[in-house]
Amino acid sequence: MKNHVDPGAADIPFGPADAPWQSSFSDLSLITEIPDVTAPSSEPRQTYDAVTETPYGRFQLPAGGLTADQYTAAENLFRSWLEQRCRISAGFQINADLDYQQRLSPYLGLTLNNAGDPYQTGAYTHNSKILERAVLDYFASLWNVKWPHRRDDPDSYWGYSLTMGASEGNLYGLWNAREYLSGRLMLLSPQGSAEPAPATGPNGAGGPGSNGYHPVLFFSQDTHYSLTKATRLLGIDTFQDVGRRWFPDENPLAPGTPWPAEVPSVGGADGDGMIDIDRLAVLVQFFASRGFPIVVSLNYGSSFKGAYDDVEAASRKVHEICANHGLDERPVHRGHGRSGTFDLRTGYWVHVDGALGAGYVSYLEMARRAGLVEATPPIFDFRLPTVHSITMSGHKWLGAPWPCGIFMTRTRFQMIPPRESEYIGSSDTTLAGSRNGFSPLLMWDHLARHSYDEQTRWAAECDRMAAYAHSSLRALEKELDLDLWVARSPFSLTIRFRRPAAWLVQKYSLSYETTYADGRRRTYAHLYTMRHVTRDLIDELVRDLRLPDAFVAGDFVAQA
Repeated sequence: MKNHVDPGAADIPFGPADAPWQSSFSDLSLITEIPDVTAPSSEPRQTYDAVTETPYGRFQLPAGGLTADQYTAAENLFRSWLEQRCRISAGFQINADLDYQQRLSPYLGLTLNNAGDPYQTGAYTHNSKILERAVLDYFASLWNVKWPHRRDDPDSYWGYSLTMGASEGNLYGLWNAREYLSGRLMLLSPQGSAEPAPATGPNGAGGPGSNGYHPVLFFSQDTHYSLTKATRLLGIDTFQDVGRRWFPDENPLAPGTPWPAEVPSVGGADGDGMIDIDRLAVLVQFFASRGFPIVVSLNYGSSFKGAYDDVEAASRKVHEICANHGLDERPVHRGHGRSGTFDLRTGYWVHVDGALGAGYVSYLEMARRAGLVEATPPIFDFRLPTVHSITMSGHKWLGAPWPCGIFMTRTRFQMIPPRESEYIGSSDTTLAGSRNGFSPLLMWDHLARHSYDEQTRWAAECDRMAAYAHSSLRALEKELDLDLWVARSPFSLTIRFRRPAAWLVQKYSLSYETTYADGRRRTYAHLYTMRHVTRDLIDELVRDLRLPDAFVAGDFVAQA
């Protein structure tokens, strides 16, 4: 047998029958001896049962597989557990009101792979690209950009269906921004063009080898962690990276102090979560004046506070500053000199992370016009010429059994993919290459069955439910005479409050986050009033929060 393990490890009880791991090989007829596989090095249940609510042994997979009775018992146990979790899940921005099973289950017997560009059928013909194009056109219309997509029309949109959620859209958006601002070849660049030399260091604004091809990234302290992960994966410098490296004592927000990691939010860690546009302007001014191209990622429904950055005001300010320093529109010359062909490009890129908000607020705007709500966040979409790209998650507002989403930009901002792929018969213009073809089917199904009217009523109802949850938790504060730190950011569908005991966090799948305000620690939980969250569920949570063991003392202590 392969590997060097404790001889007794092969006798570890394994699977629903609690039989020794190696005994399941005796159930096989083709394989007459233990093959070259690795035995467990220790008891898996001792490791996994500590982090799960159900007995792991029921789901283990011995070499002989599960009997029909074992499979039925395990599947029923998992399904009942999951149905219960979904019914009372209130802490994450997902829509658990799903009804795809009856119509779409036949597709589980078919393969769907949307390999390559959505607008090229390609050699892999069993795909859902025809539905993907319909979904993308739908959102192009909703987000006010010229459609349909045409490769020969630079003002038309281009986009694709994400295999992951908005985190993939953020990653792709920052990759596109990096390539665009670094002077790499664009899809619509003249044939035979050459790329400029890469940036080297702080040499002033100008040609190749200067700051002019060294993008600098800005995002707020309330931005989703995927932005930090994306910067590391892509090697994009944040303003802190460049500031520490070349301007260590010149932090313009507070000279002589260390550079912050992110742009501060209004009110700091305990504020409502919108980016501080005045401080963003100070930081952008510092780097734009030195010739660095600017990348700004704005939040439109941030993950924890549900905050909406003022995309219109922030992107306008970025444009104005960049225009003052020749970065509003600049020629990017091909090759190593200033002769020959060139592209006219902006010297900045504004990306909108609209994981929830980009799928929701367009309908909330319709609700305002219909008199169902009084106000909505500032606009975020391609009505703003200063916005370059938008991403959203399909599993949040629309609802899907797995993460999915949309990325969108304008055709004129598309970059040439690193390599053309003859193998798939399509340009590989997306991040994943092979892409999940089921997600466009799910999104198409949802949008085909639910009109603007329905989506508008849902948006208004979710907004009302957020107001109800907020008032219910505020009333509980008075009843308990306990500061629960209840807060709702403007227009948000999330209400944050003091984190309750662990059993309540588990019961309602509550997300939580620790902040520091005035040297004191606050650990918040929050709930999201997505479509499946009803008054009854909110009332049930409030009843549980009323119990004597609902909160643990000491959650508001001095910072060490």
